[in-house]
Amino acid sequence: MPTPRVVIVGAGFAGYNVARLLERRLRRGQAQLKIIAPHGYSLYQPLLPEVAAGVLDPRSIAGPLHRMLRRTQLVPGKATGVDLAARTVEVDMIDGSVKAVPYDRLVLCPGSVTRTFDIPGLKEHAHGMKNLAEAVYMRDHVIAQLELASATDDAAERAARLGFLVVGGGYSGVETAANLHLLTLNAMRRFPRLDPDLLSWTLIDLAPRLLPELGERLGDVAMAKLRRRGIDIRLRVSLKSLTADSAEMTDGRVLPTRTVIWTAGVTPAPVVATLDRPTEKGRLVVGADLRLPGHPEVFALGDAAAVPDLARGDGAICPPTAQHATRQARAVAHNVAASLTGREPRPYHHRDLGMVVDLGGPQAVARPLGVPLTGVPAQAVTRGYHLSTVPSLRAKARVMGDWLLHSLAGDDLIRLGFLDTRTGRQVDLEHSVPDQDARVSGSRSAGKDSARRGDRVTHAG
Repeated sequence: MPTPRVVIVGAGFAGYNVARLLERRLRRGQAQLKIIAPHGYSLYQPLLPEVAAGVLDPRSIAGPLHRMLRRTQLVPGKATGVDLAARTVEVDMIDGSVKAVPYDRLVLCPGSVTRTFDIPGLKEHAHGMKNLAEAVYMRDHVIAQLELASATDDAAERAARLGFLVVGGGYSGVETAANLHLLTLNAMRRFPRLDPDLLSWTLIDLAPRLLPELGERLGDVAMAKLRRRGIDIRLRVSLKSLTADSAEMTDGRVLPTRTVIWTAGVTPAPVVATLDRPTEKGRLVVGADLRLPGHPEVFALGDAAAVPDLARGDGAICPPTAQHATRQARAVAHNVAASLTGREPRPYHHRDLGMVVDLGGPQAVARPLGVPLTGVPAQAVTRGYHLSTVPSLRAKARVMGDWLLHSLAGDDLIRLGFLDTRTGRQVDLEHSVPDQDARVSGSRSAGKDSARRGDRVTHAG
């Protein structure tokens, strides 16, 4: 009997952990393990804002798959389609060729891309904060704006270059605004020609509250801390249009800016839509055992799957968070191994561990196990959580060393040259397509997704 082929699509929290755990659960010869990923690393996305702010080196949050996985073969490419009948995954390899990868068990966890909308100028002028390239590019871009503002004598240009707008009041948007604001605030001392009062940071969100996942009290605490630091937070406001040097809000105000960072939600990777299976908000509908109905050989988790939330009940689905992706990986690894060894699968059931939000410097807000924390204690919990979940001992050591070095020496404000070779557009740095929403909404996906697709704009930042 041929050795079963287990193919994992994606190397994020979910994919990497599934591969790691399967290596432990399955003996040599029980299965061939392959992981499809465009890069040879597993990225720890929650710390991207600290990379953009120069607190962490980019390599510190990128765990090398070649070192961390011993028996899993890396297929360097991007999954672009799944043929359920033929049991193959179509992969665009990094050299431009196309390869069909056969499977006996398929684990789908390709992650997500930034969700965008038909806002004039958004795709041409906004930047994302979803991957390492975007974080490194954003650091170069922000430092360049300070340098160019210092070099110009045009008041309007200077105001636009010193104006920064973050769209989205969730975890990613708040941490991005908080960390990059500190970077610019500290950097202004290096530019004597610039008036610190001209520095402008604005955070907008269509929701009535900031960080609603944290609860009303901690969300208000975070908002108060950021406002005292100088960040203008505007709720129930979204972006109406964007040009190269200005942004118009839905409340009629126009902000001079050359920097708009879009963090208003994510949508599953386009490969999910090629399965022609029922979806919920773009995510594949799966059972509590994380299997695709009608295809017990296919498992989906993380941002790609609408997994029943058994802890909440009433038809709720698990939110697409790193915490859920990591835990779902354990359940999927168990169930894949069980399917190969004749054992029973188990459902995914979780207990919420809470949430942590880094506000830059010594400031943070956290709710570990339901206990609200702010300030230094919250920052200690936040950094402790990140250290416990960053993949590999090497990455943990790098992160700790970077934190220590930055606290002692500060920032060197060095640009790495990304502005010379990249457009900086979200669609380019995430390797997605400009009309991704149209492609997904026009795909063959069925179920509730088609009815709800048009409502997504109401949740934009």
